Amino acid sequence: MAKVTVTINELVCKGCGLCVRACPKSVLALSRTKLNAKGYHPAEVVDQEACIGCASCARTCPDVAIRIERE
Repeated sequence: MAKVTVTINELVCKGCGLCVRACPKSVLALSRTKLNAKGYHPAEVVDQEACIGCASCARTCPDVAIRIERE
């Protein structure tokens, strides 16, 4: 299986949580400790190894803040 990397642009993320709910493997979560420049708790990758590369998070993100890369 190809390695998948999920990258979140924290500067763009507004912490809506749609990506967290869309992920079938619980790879993402909203940060409890970080705030971005706009004052939002951005999404963050909490279990990169569990990612199956379905890109549901990226397709759901209204701000196009998520990038999925396959090696």
